[in-house]
Amino acid sequence: MPVARFLVVFDADSTLIRNEVIELIADEAGRGAEVAAATEAAMRGEVDFATSLRSRVEQLRGVPVSGFARVLERIEPTPGVRELIAAIHERGGIAAVVSGGFHEILDTVAPSLDVDVWRANRLSVENGVLSGVVDGVIVDAAGKAAALREWAAQYGVPLSRTIAIGDGANDLQMMDAAGLGLAFNAKPAVRAQADLVVGPVDLAEVIALLP
Repeated sequence: MPVARFLVVFDADSTLIRNEVIELIADEAGRGAEVAAATEAAMRGEVDFATSLRSRVEQLRGVPVSGFARVLERIEPTPGVRELIAAIHERGGIAAVVSGGFHEILDTVAPSLDVDVWRANRLSVENGVLSGVVDGVIVDAAGKAAALREWAAQYGVPLSRTIAIGDGANDLQMMDAAGLGLAFNAKPAVRAQADLVVGPVDLAEVIALLP
């Protein structure tokens, strides 16, 4: 495994991309509004993330896997994301994504944006439709922080040379573990605890902060 100069770990929903993927999937079941309200509460830190995710995923029961194609068509990369990832690579860094969202979407989106490594939750599927449960261990706030530490060790990067970028309460542990925690497009509680707040919704603003 080559040693990298530094590591940048992104949250996915509302950070790497403009969307909240679980809301797009819920739209396929006609339950987008209810799931959007629950997602907002979770991102503000008002409810436990894992508990909230399980209840929201229950609302996805019965959505056909074929609906993922429509979800992918609606994904909007955040302005500046391609420029930032290109700059990370030009300077010898690794671009990583850890998400409370889903591999079923991120496995297409991440490589399309030239992300090096990523981790997310998986949705259980039975007979071509979602069963309404998360398959395996949930990637929560602790899981995000663990992923950052694991990737830093894997690529030989000291934690002091890691950057974490997120918007929600479940990103705070990851941001705290990193050498630099950036609040991007973030909820008030996250902006209050971050090392720096990126104001414009343009990830190219982060390029100036790279090592």
